[in-house]
Amino acid sequence: MGTKIIPVSVTTRKSLSKKQRAIEVLARLKRLYPDATCSLNYSTPVQLLVATILSAQCTDERVNKVTPALFGKFPDAESLAIADLVELESLVRSTGFYRNKAKNIQAACRMIVTEFNSVVPNQMEQLLKLPGVARKTANVVLAHAYGINAGVTVDTHVKRLCERLSLTEHTDPVRIEQDLMGLLPQPDWENWSIRLIYHGRAICKARSPVCVACELADLCPAANQPVVVG
Repeated sequence: MGTKIIPVSVTTRKSLSKKQRAIEVLARLKRLYPDATCSLNYSTPVQLLVATILSAQCTDERVNKVTPALFGKFPDAESLAIADLVELESLVRSTGFYRNKAKNIQAACRMIVTEFNSVVPNQMEQLLKLPGVARKTANVVLAHAYGINAGVTVDTHVKRLCERLSLTEHTDPVRIEQDLMGLLPQPDWENWSIRLIYHGRAICKARSPVCVACELADLCPAANQPVVVG
């Protein structure tokens, strides 16, 4: 049986610093989602890179339905770099924005082959040179392919929950990431994001957050349920 979460009072919540609340949210997320991990299916760093590019404005579930056929035909950077673009577009069509995604995937793989000896780089500044790769994708690849916590992945779930939890006053993902890096221990940067994504899918939904069932509600200024009065 897991550890019981004891709600804090309104008075206590207001007396906590932003960093203290972030650490308490992190502790609860660890208890709520102890086995949370990247939900994209991949076997190699380049496959993770491709899957993450495809996940933009698309569910991981949909990406995981697309990648078996994609990686069965084009399993590595070399094959993706010389793939027929029309065929590549066809394989990724259902992920949305398929033309742009296919173009970026191929261009990134060509750069990986020609400039990085067919190996996905393990440094942020090099990853950001790849077409279609911004900090979100780079953070995912570094954390899950190489075990490097270089930053905090900020997707729509993370952005929404951090705004509701008042852990940031910014709307730009890069500024949100900087705020979170200052609030959280570096070893937890990536799994913070994964656990928030799990929570966003299950409880803190965009249009209808289930605050009455949320075990972070007492820490959340945006919660629409009564909390324990101090």
